[in-house]
Parts: sequence; structure tokens; C-alpha cells
Amino acid sequence: MPAATAAPTPSNALVLVPARMGSTRLPGKPLADIAGAPMIVHVWRRAVEAGIGDVVVACDDEAVARVVTDAGGRAVMTRPDHPSGSDRIFEAIGHVDPDGAHDVIVNVQGDLPTIAPGAIRACFAPLEDPAVDVATLAALIEAADERVNPNVVKVVGTMLAPDRLRALYFTRATAPWGDGPLYHHIGLYAYRRSALQRFVTLPPSPLEVRERLEQLRLLEAGMRIDVALVDDVPLGVDTPEDLHRAARLLAAR
Repeated sequence: MPAATAAPTPSNALVLVPARMGSTRLPGKPLADIAGAPMIVHVWRRAVEAGIGDVVVACDDEAVARVVTDAGGRAVMTRPDHPSGSDRIFEAIGHVDPDGAHDVIVNVQGDLPTIAPGAIRACFAPLEDPAVDVATLAALIEAADERVNPNVVKVVGTMLAPDRLRALYFTRATAPWGDGPLYHHIGLYAYRRSALQRFVTLPPSPLEVRERLEQLRLLEAGMRIDVALVDDVPLGVDTPEDLHRAARLLAAR
């Protein structure tokens, strides 16, 4: 585990939004229109509204960079062949912050246009504990079908406070067994910079490959992940139907 560092403050956080044009289910996804604006612009706005640090979109297409800058944001170009968003944001911080001024990196997925700014702030909060390497989010599973759905990733953890877990495992199975709450993992992360740097240098771990969950690489390497509990799961956009639903949700706000 990396050596503990001082608790972060919002002034030294860098928020990165990875955006990849190569979606197979929804081609050109970052530029998909939602209520008159490209999806990536909605995500950028939510990240800015969180108010925890500078926000940069890490993209692989000039058209995405252009719509972000036209909206008043900042974008940086990255290679198109990254295997994950974590690898993309690691390249981006090398361009944006080569001197290491930011020691906390928040990864806000580029397909979460309805993410609440408060949820992004909640993800940042567990890093106030210097023993935590990475923070993420989860929400209580309410629907019975989600308890057995392998597409709903569950986090198993030790309760540290009413709104916080220490993660022990992530799984697509229904876990833990027996009566009690189950928690839906939300793939938004806040990394200590040293933890992100270590993560991208490690090979995929056995459990990561088996479950197809890259966060297990962190746990298998001995790093600590704490989980902030939030009220609901933001909509991840993967299909045209999701676009219509996102537009309705944003209009309702």
C-alpha cells in the first residue's frame, strides 16, 4: 500500500472526465444530443458544479474537444487505444499537470449526464482519511431484480459510518449472502495520485479478469478503497433509449 499522505483539500483535486468515441452500442456517444447539448457537455457541467477542483475532459476526438471548449471548458487529447478510462485519465494528467500539483484525481465517467454534483463531492470525501487510497460510490439496492442482475455490480464492505463502507470485494454475484442490505457500486472514483500511478502499472489481476471488474486489481494489490453511500444511482447512457430517459430526467430538474 502506498504511504499515507495528508488529507486532501478541494484546492488540490483535479477532476477528469474520460470520453471515448468508439462506443459500439451508441456510436459517437460523447456527442449525442441531450436536451440541446452534447452529453459530454452535460457531464462537464455537473463536474464543474461539484466545485471540488479544476475540470478537464480527456478525449480521443477533436470534435469532442471542440464542443467542450465551445461550452467554456477545457479538453485534452489522448490516445484512442486506451483499454480503460483509468488509463486515459492517467495519460491526461501527464499533459495537464506534469509537475504534480494535484495529488487527488477524480474520475467522472463521461456517460453520466445526470450525475448529481453532490454525488461527485461525496466521492471525494473519504480521502479525508489518509489511510484511504481510492474512494468510490454506492447506493442501496431497492429493486428485487437488481439483487440478482449480474450487470449490477455489488460492493461488499464493512460499515464504518452510516454513509461509508470500507470495500472488501466487488462482484457481479448476489453478495453478501443472507438477510441484509446490498449495495450497487457506482463507477466514479477519486484516487490519490500515487494510487492511480500504481494501478496503471499493474497487470490485470486474476479476480479482475474473472469478474471483469478493474477495481479488483486495486484490492488484490493491497490498496484500500472506501465507499461513500449516496441516495441513488445515476443513469449511465449506453443506448438511444437511455438518451431519451436522460433528457426527461434533466428536464425534470
